[in-house]
Amino acid sequence: MAPSFVVVPQWQGSVSPRAMRLSDGAEAIRGDLPSSATVEVPVPVEAGDAQDTGIDRFSSLVMVRERLTRALRDCVTPVLTIGGECGVSLAAVGHASARHPGGLAVVWLDAHPDLHTPESSPSAAFGGMVLRAIAGEGVDGLVLGADERVPFDRIVIAGARDIDPAEAELIGAAGIRSLSIEELETPDGILAAVRATGATAFYLHLDLDVLDPSVLTGLSNLLPFGLSVETLGRTITALRAEFELAGATIAGFAPASPEAANDDLPSILRIIGALTR
Repeated sequence: MAPSFVVVPQWQGSVSPRAMRLSDGAEAIRGDLPSSATVEVPVPVEAGDAQDTGIDRFSSLVMVRERLTRALRDCVTPVLTIGGECGVSLAAVGHASARHPGGLAVVWLDAHPDLHTPESSPSAAFGGMVLRAIAGEGVDGLVLGADERVPFDRIVIAGARDIDPAEAELIGAAGIRSLSIEELETPDGILAAVRATGATAFYLHLDLDVLDPSVLTGLSNLLPFGLSVETLGRTITALRAEFELAGATIAGFAPASPEAANDDLPSILRIIGALTR
């Protein structure tokens, strides 16, 4: 039976001092998923080498991408991919896009737009490049090909509030639809943005740092003025009511301890419920 949940405790795409906590966060979420419907993609112990790509830990990231691609190969129903860091969305979006050729939008709910290339990135972290790679711009091995890429006009960024100048320039030049936290208070704006892409299905990438730290403490990036769990739930429900959910990612859970993870898991499980029920 094909899995409904794929857990990928990948941390290598982050250069945060809390990067290893992302692996712990994925494992903590896995503990509350049905074991019969869940598979885990093994992540190498080693950090990996850049191999002159400008992407830190490139070799390990390519290895995990290949393993996740194999895990998703036979899945014909939407899969919820649990990271780890945001880089896991590359293979997951590629799988969904191949199943919805020309008809998939990507909704990127994240405090960061993740639109860098190795040339523009101040950190060399692939987690900050993954949406650009989904659009087909990046380094061989960590970029979607012609049959999978999702062009900028079918990407909707929502909730980003830490945007580097190079990313802001691209958003403007490419006409990427971007909604602020305030514009997410009701679902009207995001529904209109997805309609404007012409897509019939959507892939939802959710980095939990789009939420306000007051409602979820286990975040690798603590950025104020984020979404509430209730607003996020309304957004997901409204999108699913109008468009087909082709798949989703939850990434960015970095609890400080098992006890801290237990404090946050009820909110995360509410989000998983909105995506799966």
